[in-house]
Amino acid sequence: MPIDPAVAVGAELPELKFSWTSSDVLLYHLALGATELRYVYEEGLAVLPTFGVVAPRFHETAPPVVSFPGVNVDLARVLHGTQEIAAHGPIPAEGQAVLRTRITDVWDKGTAAVIVQESTAVAPDGTVLYTTRSSIFARGEGGFGGERGPSNRVELPGREPDAVIETPTLPQQAHLYRLCGDRNPLHADPGFARAAGFDRPILHGLCTYGVVCKAVVDAFLDGPEQVVSFGARFAGVVFPGETLRTSVWRDGSRLVLTTSSADRPVLADAVLLSR
Repeated sequence: MPIDPAVAVGAELPELKFSWTSSDVLLYHLALGATELRYVYEEGLAVLPTFGVVAPRFHETAPPVVSFPGVNVDLARVLHGTQEIAAHGPIPAEGQAVLRTRITDVWDKGTAAVIVQESTAVAPDGTVLYTTRSSIFARGEGGFGGERGPSNRVELPGREPDAVIETPTLPQQAHLYRLCGDRNPLHADPGFARAAGFDRPILHGLCTYGVVCKAVVDAFLDGPEQVVSFGARFAGVVFPGETLRTSVWRDGSRLVLTTSSADRPVLADAVLLSR
């Protein structure tokens, strides 16, 4: 059985020690398409909080493996479901930390399974830098009799958005973003993409996540250090070269948003909280 919830839920993954430099942050920002000086120059470098999601595995060069206690799934069946990061303060431009991760839930969606992980990054002095929560959607792995889990839907305000932001992506965006530690061939290899059910390689969901976070920060906040948390559900795919269209509603420190590409929803149930 590829997924055994009795073994998976509550399992702690091995601790992961990692470090990063300003060069890693600069590359990440460039892979998101950043051109502004505060994102692409080491003097006064402002770090987007979404960097924390990729920092632990930034230097990996092998394709990811979906193998955890009680979980062993073919990579071609897996899509990113949701992602959230809560920053306990501005992420420094360089540093080191230990990542502690556990599997919190395994949900049965019938035709698929959803595996939820929660991770905490802790600096050497014991300071908690940030916490992430993510889920992966494993197609064809459901039907094991588990609970479906909560919906976590975010209602959009019943009025026109306060802003609509259009952000072009580059034809080579996925190739750039692969240098940030995610070498899943789904984003580069046409044959692998077809085997996974797509006409051509798609953009990393976390690239879209980072691009949208940056766009909203730049439009509504004074800088990325103001972000408390940002979470979203991946609702569809983006093909490199398409333009992202993000509608944003402001409610005090809470920004509710939704993103589409070529009239397809790509980010949903998205909320950015600011200080």
